[in-house]
Amino acid sequence: MKLITRDTDYAVRAISFIAESKKDLVSADELVKKTRIPRPFLRKILQVLNKKKILKSHKGKGGGFSLAVSPRRIYLFELIKIFQGPFNLNKCTFKKQICPDMKTCPLRKKVTQIEKHVLSELKGITIASLLKV
Repeated sequence: MKLITRDTDYAVRAISFIAESKKDLVSADELVKKTRIPRPFLRKILQVLNKKKILKSHKGKGGGFSLAVSPRRIYLFELIKIFQGPFNLNKCTFKKQICPDMKTCPLRKKVTQIEKHVLSELKGITIASLLKV
C-alpha cells in the first residue's frame, strides 16, 4: 500500500505550481510542461479539483486554472481522501472478511494507534506548509 498514490502526488504538484505562480491563471499546457505530469492524468486531476472547488477553471482563449482556496486551507489529508478514498493503513491481515476479533486483536490495536498518529500528522500538512508560503 502506498501512503500517497500517483493521483494525489500529481494533484499536490499541480496545486503547488499554481500556488507559486505569479500569474492569475496557469494554463494546462504550462502545467504539463513545468510539472511533467502526463496530459491525460493532469486533465483528470484538474477536473476533479475543479469539481471539488479547490481550483477554478477559466475557459476560452487565455484561460487556465487558479486556486479557489488559499494554499493555507488546502490540506494534504483532504487531497488523499479525494483521490484515494477513506484513509486506512491496514485491514485485517488474517482474513478477507471483517474479522470478528477486530476490537480485541493486539495487532489491530497497534495499527490503529499508528493510523491515529499518521492521520494527526497528515491533517496538519497544507500546501502552504509544503511551499513555505
